[in-house]
This record gives sequence, structure tokens and C-alpha cells, in this order.
Amino acid sequence: MVNGPPHFTENTAFQRDSGKSSKVFAFSKNGSLFAWCNGEQVNIVNVTSGDLVRSFDLPKTVFLEFSPKNNVLATWQPYTTAKDGAAGVPNLQVFDVKTGKCLKSFIQKKMQNWCPCWSDDESICARSVNNELHFFENNNFSTIANKLHLQKVSDFVLSPGDQPTKVAVYVPGSKGAPSFVRLYQYPNFGGPQSALANKSFFKADKVVLLWNSKATAVLVIASTEVDKTGASYYGEQTLHYMATNGESAVVQLPKNGPIYDATWSPNSTEFCVVYGFMPAKATIFNLKCDPVFDFGTGPHNAAFYSPQGHILVLAGFGNLSGQLDVWDVENYKLVSKPQASDATYFAWCPDGEHIVTATCSPRLRVGNGYKIWHYTGSVLYKYEVPQNAELWQVAWQPFLEGVFPAKTVRYSAVPSKVPNDEPKTAQAYRPPALRNKPATSLKLHEDEPPQNMRPQSKNSNKPASKTALKNQRKHEAKKVAKQEARAEGSQETAPTLQEQNVLHNAVPLVTSGDPEVDKKIKNLKKKLKAIEQLKDQAATGKQLEKNQLEKIQKEAALLKELEDLELGM
Repeated sequence: MVNGPPHFTENTAFQRDSGKSSKVFAFSKNGSLFAWCNGEQVNIVNVTSGDLVRSFDLPKTVFLEFSPKNNVLATWQPYTTAKDGAAGVPNLQVFDVKTGKCLKSFIQKKMQNWCPCWSDDESICARSVNNELHFFENNNFSTIANKLHLQKVSDFVLSPGDQPTKVAVYVPGSKGAPSFVRLYQYPNFGGPQSALANKSFFKADKVVLLWNSKATAVLVIASTEVDKTGASYYGEQTLHYMATNGESAVVQLPKNGPIYDATWSPNSTEFCVVYGFMPAKATIFNLKCDPVFDFGTGPHNAAFYSPQGHILVLAGFGNLSGQLDVWDVENYKLVSKPQASDATYFAWCPDGEHIVTATCSPRLRVGNGYKIWHYTGSVLYKYEVPQNAELWQVAWQPFLEGVFPAKTVRYSAVPSKVPNDEPKTAQAYRPPALRNKPATSLKLHEDEPPQNMRPQSKNSNKPASKTALKNQRKHEAKKVAKQEARAEGSQETAPTLQEQNVLHNAVPLVTSGDPEVDKKIKNLKKKLKAIEQLKDQAATGKQLEKNQLEKIQKEAALLKELEDLELGM
């Protein structure tokens, strides 16, 4: 155990466990207790004094979890059956931390959702058993206080915060019936009518349920294993919003592609979504599912709010380079852009000032270690594991909410003695013939810049409608296009008077006397008008089809033909 910033020295209160068989550890929710399994037994110690609180003879434990108020420790060992086919022994144990007594043992075959879920005050604990949710009250596991029976319920999440506790449940669809998510208030489980909200959808093989901290709304990321359109290898995702007052909506994302991450701001009034084919977009939405701020595009697939909610980190891990974009959420300003190459883990320190990134096994078995950063981009401490050793888990000691208030965001990098030895990006290869010539941009795509989606109105504090925002964006794009056209026009020759007359249909009443010629002139003007409209659409940022672009290229030829016909008149 290591002391946090600014010392980074080994904690002397905790006796280092140097055994080679340590599998897992966990802090209690307030950070006062620490439990780990060393391959022989599960130990619980007091973090401050280092004193041993409890010890349990469970050598095969691979998962540990404390209840929110530290009264109970849940442990899970892999489920095994006897060779003769007899039922295995219970593998999920629930212990009273104060007395060391085993409150209950369960058979829990699946590793997924192994841990019972507690409400924050521990008045309710829930487990999923076959097609039912079993509810226990006040850590009395001998009697089931309540049941919620739903056919094939596969996932559930209890709401955070104070009473009354709410529960979000997911039931996958079957035989043409849609999947659905329902929100209930405990203990009102009297059928679909008693649900606070209900949302059904067809495209969902699995879901991720995300409550906000005030327990007023849930985000549902629904995903399918296969994308039937063939647009993605990774299936198809949709994002749904559900509120406890019964409102629900599909969150409209402007860019097609996967949804990599969605996360609530700690203030519970906004959420950030990272989505779209690479380079991905990141956007903050409000509770009306309207965009508030668009961070543009970049190499991102994850978003992390600081515990105080004042800073947001957009990160690109896995097959991305590890770029971190650190944003001041209040002012929507970029604070820093450090690079955490090969990181497989990211976590905010409870103080909202420091970050840990780590490279852990089994995701990556080489270059294991961790770094402590300040959010301004400085590396304050670096640890690399010895050769032939592996790093499996890193975690900050938790603290209760409110212990660390938010500090003013700083933009200048914090001084550090640790050199940041991130490899510099290699220069692109340039053939000898081009080496002494100015570089030209050969990007596959242009990154979109950040954009504030909030209406900039002086007189009204009301948010603008979607149509108003759309019109505002069109107007801005037109303005930019006009400025660019003006700049180009100053370098080129001015159009002829006849061209101007043609474009503005200045002489529509003059006729040649030949109906065939008049018809041709009319058709040419019609085509030129259509070309003008296409050019306007392109100026507003609309992607034109191939045949539409070909039409625009024919403009000069049409003008020449029209000019010849009119001269003949």
C-alpha cells in the first residue's frame, strides 16, 4: 500500500503481503477497511492502524465486495461440482464483518452479476435467482422479504442515494416480443401498472443500466451482438433515457456508429456520450436529451467525470493511442492533452486533482506499471513492475462524498520532478522527391472542432428548441461559406454581366420568337437554378451525392450554352 500525493512512499501501517498467490483486493466504500485474498485466506485490516480485523479460511476467493456501510463482506469462489455429479457446495458467502459470522451461503454459478446489490443505507439487499429478484431487509438473509418475478429477468440495478429505493430491471425479448426495461419503487411490484416507467425495444441482446446519483433517471445502452446492416463488426447500439416520472426517449446521436461510453455528471443534470465511427464524437446532453456541448471528433472511446464533476477526461484506450483530453466542464475549455500509452485502467483520485493510469495483466502482460498524474498533464509518480512480474490491480482508497470539495481549475502544468518519457509520435515517411517541398495535409478525415450547442441568447434563459439550434448552425455555416466565397472571388475574375443576368433571371420576358429556343433557354435556367440550390446545400455542410457533384461541375458548360442562345436572339 502506497501513500498518495505528494509523498508516494510505502505505507508503513500495512504489512506488505509478498506471497505470489494474492488474487484480489477491495476497499470498503468509506476507505476505512481493506480486504484481500492471498491464496490461503481472506484478511480484513483497518487501513489507518493496519490491525487485523477479521480472517476467513477461503483460499480460492476470486471476488470480494464490502456492503456500503462496511457491515457485510461478500466473497465468491468458482463453483465446482463433485465427480459423481452431486450438487456443488455453496460458493457465495456473506459475512458479518463485526462478528465474523457467516450470515448466509448461496450457490452462485455464474461469475456475471455474482455480488448481491445493497441500497446505500443497507436496508435492502437484492439477488437475481433464476427468473426472480429476491430482496432481503436489514441484512437478514434467513428470510426473503420480497420477490419480483419477471420471465427471464437477466439484469437489475438498485438506485443510489436515500430512500425510497428504486430498481431498474431488464428482460430480454424472445419469440418476436421486444426486450424491456422497467423502473419500480421498492416494494411496489404489482405487475406492469405499478412500474414507474417502462421502455421496450427490439434491438437489444444486452443492456447497461446507469442510474444518476440523485436516482431520478436511468441511461440504457442497448446493444445487439450482430449489426444486420453490416456497418460494424461490433453489433449495433442505441441509447435510451428513462426518468422515474415516466418520461422516456431515444437519445438522438448525430453521428452513426458504436456507442463506446455514456456517463452521468455527478450533478445528475447532464450526461456525456462518446459515439460514432472513428474519429468518435463526444457530446454532453441535458435531461431533455438536447445537446449542450459538442467536443468535436477525436481518438476517444471513454469519458470520466471527476468526483466533484468539475473536470471531464475524454480518453482513448485499447486499440487507441491513450490520448487524454482534459476539459474544464464549467467553461468548456481544454486544460491539457497528455498521452497515457498502453493504459488499460484509469481512475480519478477522490480529491478530484489526481489521476492514476495503469497497464495491467492479463490485458497486457508487458510494460506493466502505473503512473500518478495531475490533471494538468504532469506525471508526479511512476512505478514499473520488475521484469517477469505482472501488475493485476490498482485502486485509490475511497472517501465519502463531500470530504474533498471542488477546487478552482488551473490551466498551467503542476511542476514535477518525474520526466514524462512518452514516446514522441514518429514523423510520417516522405519519399526523397518530396522531402524539400512544403508538407501537404493528407488526412483521411478532418477532425471536427468543439462547438457550444447552448443557445447564446441575451434576453432569455430558456433553452432553444432543436429546430432553432439546427437553423442557427445552418446560418453559421452559410456565413462561413459566404466569407470563403468572397475570399476566393477576390482572387478570381468577376463574372460577366451576362452571367450575372442569367443567374438572377434578370430578363425573363425576352423571347426569341422560336418556341424551341425558348424551351431550351427555360430548361437551362431551370438546371442552373437547381445547381445554385445544390451549392447552397453544400455551403451549409450537407454531404452531396456523386451525381449532384457532377451537376455542379457542368455549370460552366450550361452558362456558355445559355450565353450562345441569348446572343443568337
